Amino acid sequence: MTLMTCGPQAISTLCQSYASQGFRLQTMMATDERRIHGHYVLRYAFVHDATGHSVVLETAVPHDSPHYTAVTPALPAANWYEREALDLLGLFPDGHPEPFPLMLHGDLAANANPYPLRKEVDRAVSLPSVSRSLSVEAVPDGEFEVPVGPIHAGVIEPGHFRFHVRGEDVQSLDVTLFYTHRGLEKGAEGLTFAEGLAVAEQTCGVCSASHGAAFAQAVEAICDAHIPERAMWIRLLVLELERLYNHIGDVGNICAGIGFSFGVMQAGILKEKLQRHNARLTGHRFLRNMMAIGGVARDVPSDLAAHTGHVVQETMSAFSGLVNVLLSNEIVCDRFRQTGILALDVVRQYGVVGPAARASGYLADARLTQPSGAYSDKEVQTLLHVPTFPDGDVMARVLQRIEESSVSATLIGLAVAKLRSLPKADGDSSLVTPMVTPAPYEWALGVTESPRGENVHFVMTGPNGTIDRLRIRSASYANWPAVAKAVPGNIIADFPLINKSFELCYACCDR
Repeated sequence: MTLMTCGPQAISTLCQSYASQGFRLQTMMATDERRIHGHYVLRYAFVHDATGHSVVLETAVPHDSPHYTAVTPALPAANWYEREALDLLGLFPDGHPEPFPLMLHGDLAANANPYPLRKEVDRAVSLPSVSRSLSVEAVPDGEFEVPVGPIHAGVIEPGHFRFHVRGEDVQSLDVTLFYTHRGLEKGAEGLTFAEGLAVAEQTCGVCSASHGAAFAQAVEAICDAHIPERAMWIRLLVLELERLYNHIGDVGNICAGIGFSFGVMQAGILKEKLQRHNARLTGHRFLRNMMAIGGVARDVPSDLAAHTGHVVQETMSAFSGLVNVLLSNEIVCDRFRQTGILALDVVRQYGVVGPAARASGYLADARLTQPSGAYSDKEVQTLLHVPTFPDGDVMARVLQRIEESSVSATLIGLAVAKLRSLPKADGDSSLVTPMVTPAPYEWALGVTESPRGENVHFVMTGPNGTIDRLRIRSASYANWPAVAKAVPGNIIADFPLINKSFELCYACCDR
């Protein structure tokens, strides 16, 4: 990784320079380092998906005049990051095209905001709320604003979608999230690394393993620790099982977007079968509590590993039958094709990741560009034939998950074979490399490829092996702005289908 520094008025130009060279904005971290260096710090992390080269561009923002030149006008992917830094730390992005609240919206007024991520703010103190006037802009005759949410008629979390429509055709879509911000990053301050791992795993229910692994990797990088070989293969096994049950379940959820109940039920059965096996393998249906700092929390015995291989083979055989039914149904295919197209240039502008990016022809996969642990193994890299599809529509995102499920099944088979051939663990302690206590205010990034795409965890250490700053960037956080770009040009009734084809998470954003 390359680290470069510049002044707060030059950061936009430097970011734009790297973006023009094909680097993608991976995340941005805003930190309060006034007690350490006397200023705030912004770090923009970029990665080149073709070469794997990563660079962090760093700038100090003065404490007495917390202003810097916004990157967003040149790089739309920076929009949410810079608005979040304004909401939570009071760092003002001069020239930002949308300098209004992102996370602290609604009745949390900006002029009453204590900037909760500043170090002097007590995390136990509630944010003040005020009344705000509501206003609705006038629309031309024949056009309408259709508000949906934030409370929905289902079990999904809150999100507000405002459609600007002409007849049934959507002209534009505004998405507002962050209604249930949990303050996980503020709550992580002062925690031990083990406690921080538990916080990281709670970022998302269905991506808990990939979030836990990303956090662990960041701490291990700070401590320059190398995890045991058997633990590396267990991590890969767990991460691919997480991807597999999510992908199969997501295919069923997409079927729900068009009311195709057969696909919903059949995919649900297969997902349930995998999750029951997850519980048998790890003790948790959502694969939680398997990751540990320096390795994994428990072993996978050879007989259970072998059974995992059998379960995956049976599931993939049944899934193949379901796929044949879906792709031979003319009505299903007609609803999927040319619906919710996400253009390749939008993917590049907004830094879209995961299946959504790959289904639009952009190959971004952390297992290839920034592999860690067993993913660096030559045999794994040989088997990682990550597909891409050029069309960028719902059909492409369905096919993407179908093909990636096969890749995951292959990698699971390899991990099972490796675990059966490697020496058995001499107790669970042999699966963890002891960590040294790092110096305070060291930092690193941990990156994993979750079922929805790349998760990035930034960890900065505090005194005595504690966390000073945790910044979680989930794949959903990177991809939600792109949903609004895929909906215009479609009818409003297709929004549930388009939304489900991205299958993004609210909780990952409301961290």
